[in-house]
Amino acid sequence: MMKRLFSFLTLLCVAVLLKAQIQEPVKFTTELKRLSDTEAQLIFSATIDAGWHVYSTELGDGPTSATFHAVELQGATLKGKLRAEGQEHAAFDEMFNMQVRYFEVSARFVQDLTLAGGAYALEGYLEYGACNDENCLPPTKVEFKYGGAADGAATDATAAVSDASVTGATAASAAADGGAAQSGVGQGDLWRPVIAELHQMGEETPQGDLSWIYIFCMGFVGGLLALFTPCVWPIIPMTVSFFLKRSKDKKKGIRDAWTYGASIVVIYVTLGLAITLLFGASALNALSTNAIFNILFCLMLVVFAASFLGAFEITLPSSWSNAVDSKAEATSGLLSIFLMAFTLSLVSFSCTGPIVGFLLVEVSTSGSVVAPALGMLGFALALALPFTLFALFPSWLKSMPKSGGWMNVIKVSLGFLELAFALKFLSVADLAYGWRLLDRETFLALWIVIFGLLGFYLLGKIKFPHDDDGEVKISVPRFFLALASLSFAIYMVPGLWGAPLKAVSAFAPPMQTQDFNLYKNEVHAQFTDYEQGMAYARRVGKPVMLDFTGYGCVNCRKMELAVWTDPKVSNLIQNEYVLITLYVDEKTPLDAPIQVEENGKQRTLRTVGDKWSYLQRVKFGANAQPFYVLIDNAGQPLNKSYSFNEDIPAYVEFLTTGLKNYSK
Repeated sequence: MMKRLFSFLTLLCVAVLLKAQIQEPVKFTTELKRLSDTEAQLIFSATIDAGWHVYSTELGDGPTSATFHAVELQGATLKGKLRAEGQEHAAFDEMFNMQVRYFEVSARFVQDLTLAGGAYALEGYLEYGACNDENCLPPTKVEFKYGGAADGAATDATAAVSDASVTGATAASAAADGGAAQSGVGQGDLWRPVIAELHQMGEETPQGDLSWIYIFCMGFVGGLLALFTPCVWPIIPMTVSFFLKRSKDKKKGIRDAWTYGASIVVIYVTLGLAITLLFGASALNALSTNAIFNILFCLMLVVFAASFLGAFEITLPSSWSNAVDSKAEATSGLLSIFLMAFTLSLVSFSCTGPIVGFLLVEVSTSGSVVAPALGMLGFALALALPFTLFALFPSWLKSMPKSGGWMNVIKVSLGFLELAFALKFLSVADLAYGWRLLDRETFLALWIVIFGLLGFYLLGKIKFPHDDDGEVKISVPRFFLALASLSFAIYMVPGLWGAPLKAVSAFAPPMQTQDFNLYKNEVHAQFTDYEQGMAYARRVGKPVMLDFTGYGCVNCRKMELAVWTDPKVSNLIQNEYVLITLYVDEKTPLDAPIQVEENGKQRTLRTVGDKWSYLQRVKFGANAQPFYVLIDNAGQPLNKSYSFNEDIPAYVEFLTTGLKNYSK
């Protein structure tokens, strides 16, 4: 009895451990729908977890498209191609350098059939790809098998495979049998599951989502920049003095200043919510990656940059601000204060408009209804902060820097920055249409010139129309800003010859657009076959690093560019380990299909990618990429697994710990 109980608990623990690694974000059901005696449809319906998406059909080279595969068609023929139904999203993916289409929340794929009459037998599978912001699943199969008679009610020979069984998850039973289900796939201990051993070493803990904090901070920094512009800074002392002198009661004056600051917050947060409610979070996300929109936004930023540099002044119609101002004077109480805050928003538009516009477009990519409002909250708090602080401590007004040429320096510097970001939006459109106007080196050359000119301007070597004619005195902060700008320009110079430039990788076009590349510090796999690589590792007496990746894995490329190119990391991988890279989306057919049992059901492995994906699931209990694991020559783990995390010291520790355990 105790032995049975112990076995049951062991099996239960293995099941829990498997559940911790195997991701099942997509669940499919299949249905054979008879339309008539001669027409039918195979329908594949998916429910998709939040944050994940399933790619649509016929995307070409890039992510795994949804495709239909027939293994057996007796008494039936295909009618047309597999088609996708539902709310399909389209966006440009910089890593794939192409426009992609995908589904969120739910998806539906339909294959039409023509029945010849009489008995029929249908067998095959739907293959699909799914990704989130950090991981991609390997190409996953939704298998089906139906049989019946075309001239009457269908009698299914077998039911549709559904729910978790089609996600590629590994059940506890598949792991607990010590690899018995793997006959015909691999040999001996090399395929034996080591999931429990990995969890005893401790798995990576997913990092928390800091995107909302980042959005708020980005808005706050934008508000601070707007605060020190000629449109806002001179208004602060006048407004605070007005509130303090408006009433003999100092407490009421402070309360009015607080109300004024709160009104600014309400105005800008309302603007952020209005943008999202008008267009919708998903529409904003699609719009932010739309080529035409990016061209228009690029042109808008160029116009604003020209205005900041002194070519002309952009202001809203004076009648608007005059009307609101006169209304504020005619009213009293809270409404009067709110209208004064609204007047500030209108008057300062020429300085705040470009910053607000850029912020709203950037945060729209999060696809969250909260993001624009959160960004505007940070912006408004920074803008409203001095009004309330100076009202609380009026003596500070005496030490407040007076308006002068330094504000124009900030305005011109913002003009240079807007010009740089305009190129970023133009790059998205350029990649979408394939113009090749902004290849990586062209983009970097323009940024080098822009930040170089900004540095020379801050040093007083260049002047614009609004600058003072006299001799420029360089303050210490201005000197350090010039130093930073010129240093950044010089930092980008090696990128013209192919250096990765990790600091600008989020803005610059992808590396594959680089025409001239002398950079050779790349790590390449020694083997792309598991058994061959393991045999070599035994001969040379080295540990093995398994790299489960995919041709369509975006974060795999990020790790290879940002982490593997580090000298310490590349030295450890190339000299201390045998690197075996296994592509789970490799389409090369196997010499013969392999039948395996997984999740209590028979599966067929047809491609090399199927084999490596099965190895990752059954041996290591994981199905997302990138996935790195260190093993000895017998296939036993040397350290906990590692997934997407661009922390180089953590990756070095991951590798060195594996070496120490191997030496023991």
